[in-house]
Amino acid sequence: MLFSRITSRSSDNNTFFRAGRRSPWYMVAFGMVGASISGVTFVSVPGMVIYSDMTYLQTCLGFILGYFAVAFVLLPVYYRLNLTTIYSFLGQRLGVRSYKTGAWFFLLSKMAGAAIRFSIVCLLLSEALAPLFPSIAPTIKLLSPLLLVSLIWLYTRRGGIRTLVWTDTFQTVCMLTALLLIIYNVVIDLGLTPLEAISSIAADSHNRVFVFDDWLSSQNFWKQFLSGVFIVIVMTGLDQDMMQKNLTCKTLRDAQKDMCTYGFAFVPVNLLFLSLGVLLMMWYGKQGMPLPVKGDTLLPQYILSSTSYLVPIVFSVGIVAASFSSADSALTALTTTYCVDIRGRVDDEQLRRRVHLCMALVFALIIIGVGLVGSSSIIDTIYVLCGYTYGPLLGLFAFGLFTRRRVRDKFVPHIAVASPVLCYIIEEVVAATTSYHFGYELLMLNGVLTFAGLVSISLPQEQPYIRCRQQR
Repeated sequence: MLFSRITSRSSDNNTFFRAGRRSPWYMVAFGMVGASISGVTFVSVPGMVIYSDMTYLQTCLGFILGYFAVAFVLLPVYYRLNLTTIYSFLGQRLGVRSYKTGAWFFLLSKMAGAAIRFSIVCLLLSEALAPLFPSIAPTIKLLSPLLLVSLIWLYTRRGGIRTLVWTDTFQTVCMLTALLLIIYNVVIDLGLTPLEAISSIAADSHNRVFVFDDWLSSQNFWKQFLSGVFIVIVMTGLDQDMMQKNLTCKTLRDAQKDMCTYGFAFVPVNLLFLSLGVLLMMWYGKQGMPLPVKGDTLLPQYILSSTSYLVPIVFSVGIVAASFSSADSALTALTTTYCVDIRGRVDDEQLRRRVHLCMALVFALIIIGVGLVGSSSIIDTIYVLCGYTYGPLLGLFAFGLFTRRRVRDKFVPHIAVASPVLCYIIEEVVAATTSYHFGYELLMLNGVLTFAGLVSISLPQEQPYIRCRQQR
């Protein structure tokens, strides 16, 4: 049977998928900070200050509560059932089609989202090398994704998640060091001391954090805070990529300490990114330069304008570290989900090696495709589609955790597809008929629609967990 096969595994695959559950929790916690911050975050968060001040911190405060929910609601379930992948829970609780649906939604969204995020570092490398080799610049643009993805494949192909626990720690050190050095350089360019810089940020008109008075604003505190809670629950607690490292801790208590620790760490780290944005705006004003139209270019334009040759190097190290830390874990999680959830062959080492290689190739091809298209509208569309796929996962897990109703498993894929479509229709109708515009709360709406759809096709009889005892 599918679920009984999932409980058996070879030692090599156990290392690749779960690191033998021997990872020190503090190493996992520190490494997860870097794994959760991609190159997109490194570039985008400072630019948020231009149009929304420092209100993103409201979302980060919601992250803390979200991480506590994951630590004390989801992790106990995952450890009690001794899961290799979190989507196995859906198979035990709801049925095989629910299980496969959750796994496929994760595969599609993670592959597209991770590839787009990693395309930033590939673009950075190709643009840095193109002036040195102008005759082969187009070739460099095509080869850089293959080169970088091949590097990730090489250092993850044997150790898998065990390797990532240690590489993420190193990458997080590089990312945070780069961030601090860039902030220090901006402070020096402004002619300020560190204490004067802190005072200037506190006195700046863009230091606003909380918005309580405007309910229609997408920056309203309760919208941002609650969205932050559910973003973490869905994009961490229901995401195999983010949870796989946490499931390598020795005990549930260690995993909970890890989750809570790096949950708190997000506030000071993002405060540093936003403070950098405020300092950069001061620098633009001092130079008499207009602020960029797109916030994402606030930091890159400063890097290009800097007279210090170290700043571009530091920036490159930071964005490469952030991008590698998120891409390598995504590749490992994609391999794990396909082998365990889709194929149900957790003990097949040859399959795991072939799938890992194929995932790397597909990953590189998507990055190349994004670079060739070069359309921000298409990239934005893919990001929106990736966001919509997490709503059904939220609804599926909520139904499985908080009800004991027996779902009609064969209808679950239809509900999971219909919910994002209906969510999109509601968003368009509301935007056309009212002044209200949905933000991150679309995730919650999507989850509610999925949950309601599952209730409508369910039966009241209790459906106990399948083979829980065998997996403990």
